[in-house]
Amino acid sequence: MAWDSDDLTPGPVPLWFQIAERLTASLEAGEFVVGDTLPSEAELGRRFSVSRTTARAALGSLAQRGLITQKSGRGSIVLPRKVEQPLNLLSSFSEDMRARGLAPGYRDVRVDAAPAPADVAAELKVTHGHRVVRVRRVLLADDVPIAMSESWLSPRVLAPEADLSEVDSLTSLYDWLERHRGVRVAIGTEVIEGGVADEELAALLETTGGSAVLVARRTACDHDGAPLEYAVRHYRADRYRYRIELSRP
Repeated sequence: MAWDSDDLTPGPVPLWFQIAERLTASLEAGEFVVGDTLPSEAELGRRFSVSRTTARAALGSLAQRGLITQKSGRGSIVLPRKVEQPLNLLSSFSEDMRARGLAPGYRDVRVDAAPAPADVAAELKVTHGHRVVRVRRVLLADDVPIAMSESWLSPRVLAPEADLSEVDSLTSLYDWLERHRGVRVAIGTEVIEGGVADEELAALLETTGGSAVLVARRTACDHDGAPLEYAVRHYRADRYRYRIELSRP
């Protein structure tokens, strides 16, 4: 890491932005790893011959992008990179992780049959209180907790009276549905909103109570539009983000 003022280019691009880009490039090159401390404002100021205000703006940019966290007395700490999910693809968690070179995993798994709450019943098109199979588990990426998932399966896919031990809850649920139940998830809808983690959820996700989460509610259907699964996932907002690709009509 040999930065100095010669790395900066005079012109319309702000100096803080140029410094932030060089820091980002160093992160991507592996010069800093998760848990490392970046150079302080004072050190960046000396290296690049800029004011502390400029250096502070560069570090603040990285913090806003979720690349670092700034803690009093500890400096700027490198965070794990966020897992990114494009919103135009209907894929399983396992497929998402493998596409990004991450190892999917699961823990704190529970499979049972429970009365469908009103929102679940509406999405699965069953009566309120009808017993349906529920799969709860924490989703991991490279052994790091990413989300808490609660999936409710349509009775036409798996009856609540069935032997629930046959559900392979340690693999992709979509793969299991296709291989063992003969149904394929083809289309779906998803609604995303912000939320906060209560103490129970925070403990499962290894974060603190009140931390920000992304709440994704997905209804997955077959080719005919019949619902197969309704899932609610609470993602750690500091480790997961969605990407939307847009085009003008």
